[in-house]
Amino acid sequence: MSKTVTLRLDDNNYAQFRKLAKQDNRPLSNFIETAVLRYIEEHGFVDEYEMAEIRENKELNRSIISGLRDAESGQGRFV
Repeated sequence: MSKTVTLRLDDNNYAQFRKLAKQDNRPLSNFIETAVLRYIEEHGFVDEYEMAEIRENKELNRSIISGLRDAESGQGRFV
């Protein structure tokens, strides 16, 4: 089920978003939703090259495994 969100924009941002939405021939709400989803996709995940670097970093992987063990056993301070 979709939800309604109120968003406050200054006049310049509103005009720019409205113009870009019109150029894409879609409603403003759809333009904003798509832009946010693209941002999340680009910044919320590592790309295949970053993931390869993470997998190859033995020291980092040991630290991650150690942290997971601590978390599972309730040890340490989590912030």
